[in-house]
Amino acid sequence: MKQFDTTRFAAIADIHGNADALAAVLDDIQSQAITSIVNLGDHFSGPLAARETADILLGHGMISIRGNHDRWLVETPFKAMGPSDRSAYSLLGDEQLQWLRNLPATLVLDEDIFLCHGTPLSDTAYWLETVSADAIVFLRNRDEIAKEAEGISSSLILCGHTHIPRRVDLRDGRCVVNPGSVGCPGYDGDFPVYHVVQTGTAAACYAILEKRGVGWLTTFRQVPYDTARMVEMARDAGRMEWANALATGWVN
Repeated sequence: MKQFDTTRFAAIADIHGNADALAAVLDDIQSQAITSIVNLGDHFSGPLAARETADILLGHGMISIRGNHDRWLVETPFKAMGPSDRSAYSLLGDEQLQWLRNLPATLVLDEDIFLCHGTPLSDTAYWLETVSADAIVFLRNRDEIAKEAEGISSSLILCGHTHIPRRVDLRDGRCVVNPGSVGCPGYDGDFPVYHVVQTGTAAACYAILEKRGVGWLTTFRQVPYDTARMVEMARDAGRMEWANALATGWVN
């Protein structure tokens, strides 16, 4: 594995089997002269190109952790899986599934960078957002966000899961960053109530993190790419909510 540059690197998350978005993001990262990448999970699940995505990821050697869908792919019986997990599982082989099994849930790099998918204790919980009783997704209370970070000394904390690119600075100078989603710009969820997350752009999203003397410089990049093939895959699978989100960034 190449030496990881902890002072300037890219963070990606929530690819969800979108091989074309991943390829576009990796090209853009290379254009920024960045050689180090962290990948925050939910790699394959979705009605898209799970095997192609796996071939890219397993051949790249980037630092990766697991997300909730990655865990479900290796822990849930096939008949009990949701449709997105079933679609991905049917395209993956033993090598790809074993790769998922070997991924850690969290990881600390150089003591100063903490990686997780949802929160440090849960891969299904939203960290920076919350959902109201009337299904509105909004920024979570800062003290609640900070409470999730108790016991973490790293100055940079990275998470994914909600697909919403966002940075929150804590009172003590630490920051929590979600790089957004590479491959799935909108989705619907059912906890704590049914709700929809929509980024409003079809672009593939990731973040660049650069350590400066006074803190972390964060750059969010939305990368346009040709969505046609992925949209067609979603339509062929009968997943119109996916097709809409991939084409426009809006589920509805």
